[in-house]
Amino acid sequence: MQTLAEYQKTIMFPIGSPNDTYKQYFSGQSYLAPISTKQVKMYNVTFEPKCRNNWHIHKATKGGGQMLIAIGGRGYYQEWGKEPIEMKEGDVINIPANVKHWHGAAPNSWFSHLAVEVDGIETANEWLEPVSDKEYNKLK
Repeated sequence: MQTLAEYQKTIMFPIGSPNDTYKQYFSGQSYLAPISTKQVKMYNVTFEPKCRNNWHIHKATKGGGQMLIAIGGRGYYQEWGKEPIEMKEGDVINIPANVKHWHGAAPNSWFSHLAVEVDGIETANEWLEPVSDKEYNKLK
């Protein structure tokens, strides 16, 4: 398995610092690097193998949501009640506001995506329960 330093050489964006501000909402270690904080808020989120965030919802009364752009490694995205979607470099996921979902690395791969915040009215993130090991361990 690649080390963090080896993985960094495979992607064009910085990995950033350990994502300690949000660590209570992740199973495993993630890293966060701001890419743009002005016109469009965009962050590179990197997940160590097996790391994933909790189920969560990007709430908004109008607009809002999130876009994920996979930039390295292999990961998954899943909406509540649907099958997981494998993500590889170049894949784009558009997440409408008010949709319960999670995303993170595959069991045997680092994973990075750009997280783009979509402007909206009365936006807020609601963090929910962790993705269970039973659910996650079904992934390849």
